[in-house]
Amino acid sequence: MNDFHGKRIVVLGGAGFLGSHLCERLLREGTDEVISLDNFVTGNPRNLAGLTALGGFLSVEHDVTEPLRIAGPVHYVFNLASPSSPIDCAQLPIETLRAGSLGTENGLRLAREKGAVFLQASASELYGDPLVHSQQEDSWGNVNPIGPRCCYDEAKRYGEALVMAYHRGHGLRTRIARIFNTYGPRMRLDEDRVVPAFVGQALRGEDFTVFGDGSQTRSFCYVRDVIDGLVRLALCNVTEPVNIGNPREMTLLQLAEAVRAAAGGAGRILFQPLLREDPQQRRPDITRARTLLGWEPRTSLEEGLVETLAWFRQELGPSSGELRPRRGWEAAGRG
Repeated sequence: MNDFHGKRIVVLGGAGFLGSHLCERLLREGTDEVISLDNFVTGNPRNLAGLTALGGFLSVEHDVTEPLRIAGPVHYVFNLASPSSPIDCAQLPIETLRAGSLGTENGLRLAREKGAVFLQASASELYGDPLVHSQQEDSWGNVNPIGPRCCYDEAKRYGEALVMAYHRGHGLRTRIARIFNTYGPRMRLDEDRVVPAFVGQALRGEDFTVFGDGSQTRSFCYVRDVIDGLVRLALCNVTEPVNIGNPREMTLLQLAEAVRAAAGGAGRILFQPLLREDPQQRRPDITRARTLLGWEPRTSLEEGLVETLAWFRQELGPSSGELRPRRGWEAAGRG
């Protein structure tokens, strides 16, 4: 993939988990310049450490809900700017809705001004607690608009509608990626997502907490594979939404056992009552991605967990304060 050579690319939310991996991938593809815009509310400047050494990287602290002004040409705009973890959405519901509405439109306006391709990082949350399994892109979903995480779900739904309005109304070249559960290095242990929750318990030497009976299913895709899907989608003339995720479905109990095995096999698995509404099933149908993008995940869960645990051990160390237990989290019930 050398279509990014000589191009200038803007990544909204570039300091986040996915955004930082995308910036790194684009720079390694030979992109002339990658500009990351992030207000660092949920993104971390440490995620961008070392990218300047690759050449052609600029990090700008900026809130995407404010107008975006970039001098010179821009060829691609990737929109990954949004709080996304359950704890972030609970603490920042209005900011999440504003990022999905005002932030998305500001990105679209920038792309229209520059004649750039706009890629929207949407989410599997659009499917809600799905009525059809597995989830295909033509499904309209089953979303609770006033539920505990409705700000994120509805922001993503509105964002897709806005992207299609700019495509149909202004002829903008747009792409929509519906990203399913992703894990890997640069996640935060306090995200209230199931993988970092289990990883944190493993690193602290704690037992694994599973909410409910552990029969809820998810499909986990390693971050390197997700980024490859986004890159392929950006380079293809595909306007309709495309699922980017791993079709290998497993229960949360199976995931806990996999993390325990990757971490060395210690710790019991304990069950607690399910504390909030949660989708019971989540698995992408990736037929469209396979057919149109030639994409499918390559990294096994076992390989990905080993790399993820190794990264956290190196980054945090045994005495890091970030390894302390947290109060009130319910992450093992969610993806």
